[in-house]
Amino acid sequence: MKKISLFVVMVVCALVARATDYPYLVFTNTAGTTTLLSVSNMTLNAIGTTLDVSNADGTTSFTLTDLANMQFSKDGSTVTALENVLDADKAVEVFSLSGMRLGSYENLMKAVTTLKSGVYVISDGKYSQKVVVK
Repeated sequence: MKKISLFVVMVVCALVARATDYPYLVFTNTAGTTTLLSVSNMTLNAIGTTLDVSNADGTTSFTLTDLANMQFSKDGSTVTALENVLDADKAVEVFSLSGMRLGSYENLMKAVTTLKSGVYVISDGKYSQKVVVK
């Protein structure tokens, strides 16, 4: 259930982060193998421990426990991280990947420097973004 929740949060964050500017989605497994898929007519379905990705070219399945990364690509050959969509000067709220509110902070930098290592969803009231704190 946690993996499905994580997946749903990632998809929502990606859509909010203007993912429509990226025509490809690159999946990387834990062994480092990458799979490049066009986002045209793409659907993502998480069923149990499997992620089924369908597009105009067919369907590809990934085991969620083997999936290390999912990033967008503009040209199909290089992976591009989504730009930061949060306003750095606005107050933010921090949520766990399960959706639990963890607190409010004066701005993004205060939140990131205060939080323990982990993955969070941070919202400035207008946009939300997944953030990794190392």
